[in-house]
Amino acid sequence: MSVVFLMGPTASGKTALAMELAARFPCEIICVDSAQVYRGMDIGTAKPTLAQRAQVPHHLLDLCEPSEIYSAARFCDDAVKAIAQISARGKLPLLVGGTMLYFRTLQEGLSPLPRADAAVRQRIAQQARIHGWPALHARLGQLDAPTAAKLKPNDSQRIQRALEVYELSGQPLSALQAVGRSGGLAGPIVKIGLCPAQRDVLHQRIAERFHQLMQQGFLDEVRRLHATAGLNPDLPSLRSVGYRQLWAHLEGQYDLPTAIERGVAATRQLAKRQITWLRSESQLNNLDPSEPNLVGKVLRALEAGAEQG
Repeated sequence: MSVVFLMGPTASGKTALAMELAARFPCEIICVDSAQVYRGMDIGTAKPTLAQRAQVPHHLLDLCEPSEIYSAARFCDDAVKAIAQISARGKLPLLVGGTMLYFRTLQEGLSPLPRADAAVRQRIAQQARIHGWPALHARLGQLDAPTAAKLKPNDSQRIQRALEVYELSGQPLSALQAVGRSGGLAGPIVKIGLCPAQRDVLHQRIAERFHQLMQQGFLDEVRRLHATAGLNPDLPSLRSVGYRQLWAHLEGQYDLPTAIERGVAATRQLAKRQITWLRSESQLNNLDPSEPNLVGKVLRALEAGAEQG
């Protein structure tokens, strides 16, 4: 067994389970989270605490500023290096998180796509502020119909990326993705999926956690980001659920109760997308966090994976 994936929707209990597993066998945790890579975004991302990091080494946290762009390609490079270093220390790499695209990239490798370009992204975002994302979606439909057909007119992040790829490469994203992929992990992977069987249970956990984050100072965290020169809501970091809604509140778009309500709703939508990704995973050990002896079942899955590996 070379690595373990602990995947699941937001608020499903991945961090708590990872810490329990780390108490049972020698491992180091690699965080698979597209928002936890940003410095200064601690509360809203439910980043592992300093006490947890002191107990178990965590990797791929606080890698860049919120003004920077962190891509799946960069994650793949960083994760592969971290996996090699952890393995060399004789420990098991335990990859924990909910950014399913990152897990998929590690498994399947990367298409030959151009790296993110901040200037191009800023130009596209400016066009969106003037014309709206549906208009840019229509433009994408003329340039790359297969990709546009998969996206909703307000899917700003993916529309922006598809237009960026076309501008940088002169080729549609769909054409480049059809070329094939390179890289990816060569060794065996044990995949654990953590997801409540009852959707309403997960929805309740999401609402409770969002309110806990607010009590911990989430709004003050966003207020500090809002006051930081060079940051704007079009950046990938600030599109993260919760941050986007509280930023809009600070901009006067709606009151705080409405921002919280929208933040909870957006988090639930994120969880729905994460669950859809999970359903497409092959050889997944799918577990409910409320199951009795959850840790024991995970450990048995790891033992079976070690025997197969």
